[in-house]
Amino acid sequence: MLDYQAPPALLADKTIAITGATAGIGRAAALSYAAHGAHLVLLGRDPVKLQALCDEIAAGGGGARPCCGVLDLALADQASTRACVAALGLTRLDGLLLNAGVLGTLGPLADIDEGEWLRVQQINVSANLWLLQACLPLLRRAPAASILLTSSGVGKRGRAGWGSYAVSKFATEGMMQVLADELAQTHIRVNCINPGATRTAMRAAAKPDEDPMTLRTPADLMPLYLYLMGADSEPQTGRSWDAQPK
Repeated sequence: MLDYQAPPALLADKTIAITGATAGIGRAAALSYAAHGAHLVLLGRDPVKLQALCDEIAAGGGGARPCCGVLDLALADQASTRACVAALGLTRLDGLLLNAGVLGTLGPLADIDEGEWLRVQQINVSANLWLLQACLPLLRRAPAASILLTSSGVGKRGRAGWGSYAVSKFATEGMMQVLADELAQTHIRVNCINPGATRTAMRAAAKPDEDPMTLRTPADLMPLYLYLMGADSEPQTGRSWDAQPK
């Protein structure tokens, strides 16, 4: 589905929440989903950047102005996450894209600092679980709903030096599989997307000597993100998808 051609109104009347929406892949997804009719719920830690993106989407004629919730995943726990979602006043969610994440310090597992380990697992794993728990009641109210988690190639096959980030992505893959199985008899589908090498700040931090102009942009990956969030993918659940050709 890497060349999927989304209908213009693919996401009309759907409410979709996105984490990490102010930069990189999350930003591209927000703009793309809005352009296809979605009403957006943007979650992030920087209220200024969130409001700027809301203004941009509203000015671009992307439907209703998005609503924003300030949530720092590094500090989030069950209670604060549920309070944040409740404060949004939503009646339902049709989609949830858990895009936000942190690379952490790359290096051998034997050298990982305790604080570094806990920070990466908190942001990439625990906070996503708290968001899933807080959003599931809203997703259950939709006639059909899609949850997308963000994986990585190093979360499918371990690679030396990718440390706590790789372990967090193995956990993400496992979380997706467990949740998809638990929701198999419902109208909620759950999948992972591995973006691959993409022109983002995280990739630049991981590969500082790489020429970013040789990489695909976040916008190039949007066909798969649209497909998995729209009705055409409703039979698909419990899978890990690559957003780029191997």
